[in-house]
Amino acid sequence: MSSTATDWRSEPAPAWERPEIGNHPIEGYRYTSREFFQREFDHVFAKTWLLLGRQAELPNPGDWQREEVGPESILMVRQDDGSIKAFYNVCQHRGNRLVFDEKGHVKRFVCQYHSWAYLTDGTLNFAQDQEDFPQGNPCDNVRLKDVKCETFAGFIWINMDPDAGSLRDYLGPIWDDWNQYPIADWKRYLALTVRVPCNWKVIQDNFNESYHLRSVHPEAAVQIEEGYKETQFDMCAEGHGRMIMHAGYPARSLEGEKMRAPLMAMMKEWELDPEDFRGRERDIRVALQQQKRTLGPQRGYEYFDNLRDEQLTDFYHYNIFPNFSVSVTADGFHFLRSRPHPTDPEQCIFDNWYYGAVPEGETRPVGTPAGLVARDAPVKHEVLDYGDRSIGRGMDQDMSITTGQQLGFRSRGFEGVYLSGQEARVRRYHELIDEYIQGVRPHGRLNARSVSPIK
Repeated sequence: MSSTATDWRSEPAPAWERPEIGNHPIEGYRYTSREFFQREFDHVFAKTWLLLGRQAELPNPGDWQREEVGPESILMVRQDDGSIKAFYNVCQHRGNRLVFDEKGHVKRFVCQYHSWAYLTDGTLNFAQDQEDFPQGNPCDNVRLKDVKCETFAGFIWINMDPDAGSLRDYLGPIWDDWNQYPIADWKRYLALTVRVPCNWKVIQDNFNESYHLRSVHPEAAVQIEEGYKETQFDMCAEGHGRMIMHAGYPARSLEGEKMRAPLMAMMKEWELDPEDFRGRERDIRVALQQQKRTLGPQRGYEYFDNLRDEQLTDFYHYNIFPNFSVSVTADGFHFLRSRPHPTDPEQCIFDNWYYGAVPEGETRPVGTPAGLVARDAPVKHEVLDYGDRSIGRGMDQDMSITTGQQLGFRSRGFEGVYLSGQEARVRRYHELIDEYIQGVRPHGRLNARSVSPIK
């Protein structure tokens, strides 16, 4: 590495452009109204890029994966040329769903109702009694309805708007940020999907701020600086957010207290002796960065050379509009997606998944948000109802708040949010929703918005 590159890696990430934010009211009806819920789906979910599938789930031509988004069911299918196409999961004859399993392999999708059969590229290949259709042979006139589809970072992204711009333009600075990591090669080690009794936005609101950490996640201070004055809050013109939280040392709120187990374990993993840092705990973060920089490539983390020093220890937390959040660390990707319920604004589907790096030769178990997992263990996708069992300490804590918050939004005593500066991304998030409903797109607009709140 040249000295220029070394200097670049030692610098913090430049702040993103920051759009001006108004005093947009956020009232309870936004989380309970069926009318508002429908507007969101028609103008937000049907008009934005959504992270849906995973390329690794479709290794061979004919492999398919199904994902639900509100009332829609989307098929993603590996093609003979290696590309991936997406379709609405609905037969064009009488509207029957084609598949109900999560994933599979086919030569043709055959509708169970009247045996219409579609090839994996969406072409209708067979229909019974083709000569009996006054409009003409269905095979000449009908095919599965395509959904715009692109891939990035190993994920499959779809957009139900056929006129949508490119995914790269939509993601803005996130595209370059994520290209520093080999995320496409990382393996899923946790796959818990939970039906939660709250609106999908309640979960994303929570992930758009860190103000709740001291109250809801007090244990995080053992190795994360939760204070807002030392946290970088970013927003970009495309509508997404980024929050960079220093980690690898105790928060200032714990100054004078003994070093605790999670941080000590991390230090030992990277060959640092906790005893050497007694009384100077704030030096641990830089020492960890130096150790990871030195030892990482030897342990199979060659891509560490592409990362800033702070990326080796800190949490880069992203909010991708409208419904996806993720905490990216040097070797992990905590996938946090909330999807709207098909019909009920006061319920949602929450995906708590975790992808980890796969360094060659590494045999130690992977630390996920729900505990340790053996590196070679098969990971089953589990679908649960909220409260069935723990989904990991941190997520249990978050869900306990979001479900109670949903109850409060029903109250006539709640007159709207009263936000701090560090919660500005929550207000911007709701401005974006109303912009999309009113037909305004955020890309390239950095000035104050002219839209009105939707009632």
